[in-house]
Amino acid sequence: MNLPNKLTLIRILLVPVMVLIPFLGLEVQILGISLEFWIMNLIFVIASITDKLDGYIARSRNLVTNFGKFLDPIADKILVLAAMLILVEKQMLPAWIPIIVLTREFVVSAYRLIAVEQGGKVIAASNWGKLKTVTQMIAIFFAFININGTNIFFRFIDGNLTAIELVINMITSIMMLISVIATIFSGFDYIKGGKDLFKDR
Repeated sequence: MNLPNKLTLIRILLVPVMVLIPFLGLEVQILGISLEFWIMNLIFVIASITDKLDGYIARSRNLVTNFGKFLDPIADKILVLAAMLILVEKQMLPAWIPIIVLTREFVVSAYRLIAVEQGGKVIAASNWGKLKTVTQMIAIFFAFININGTNIFFRFIDGNLTAIELVINMITSIMMLISVIATIFSGFDYIKGGKDLFKDR
């Protein structure tokens, strides 16, 4: 197994570690943020770095493999959805956001399966998809450093936050909203790009 694929596997293995952190009961707070969120955010950042690193290494060293093409996007989805579900469980994120993300991923996966069945046609990722990924990563990063673990989605409009809470909540909320919009539009792009797959059905 080459280095990029090993990095992808490491990213997947980091997810259950991140999920287990809340069960450790780390109640200590650092700068008003629970230690468990500091640790989860560190794991998330490391996993996100491996996402960029494995792709760069695979392309620059000509180590792109079918296994990597298959596993890399799955690892990304597992990481993002796991982080979002942790935030939902902590009542920091409304459930409809990961529901939209999950629905989009099911639609895209279905289209890819049909494309492979019909001769390996590739539906290229759009700029919406790239925007989705970047804004999701930024939003989740700031969500994990949300002071006092309060609801992160557009709480800044209630006017009861300190200056730093206001900034963090605004960045998180706006990035999360952009990611949702990009998720929806990237899904539509896949549907539009793969409409010919259903002509014989």
